[in-house]
Amino acid sequence: QVQLVESGGGLVQPGGSLTLSCAASGIIISEYLMGWYRQAPGKQRELVARTASTGSTYYAASVKGRFTISRDNAKNTVSLQMNSLKPEDTAVYYCNAARTVSHWGQGTQVTVSS
Repeated sequence: QVQLVESGGGLVQPGGSLTLSCAASGIIISEYLMGWYRQAPGKQRELVARTASTGSTYYAASVKGRFTISRDNAKNTVSLQMNSLKPEDTAVYYCNAARTVSHWGQGTQVTVSS
């Protein structure tokens, strides 16, 4: 059974930082394209960042230069370091593992507000 468990969300002031973590079980993440998505109220889920098994990365334009995705294949985890957070980053953040089948975590809430 595949499980992706996100952690690290919370309330942070604008300009602050948070690190999200995704712990995977039932899969070997080195074999997967790993990504972070987010969904704000009333909006569609969108890709934030992803990392391929080759180590290449992709970032949405809205987060480029502020967010960093990384994977630890030994620990089977993926992280998202988020700096210079803005109110528009407020959303539920989801971990995703994709190959022939796509797996999702349950999500973690990130709220950026003063």
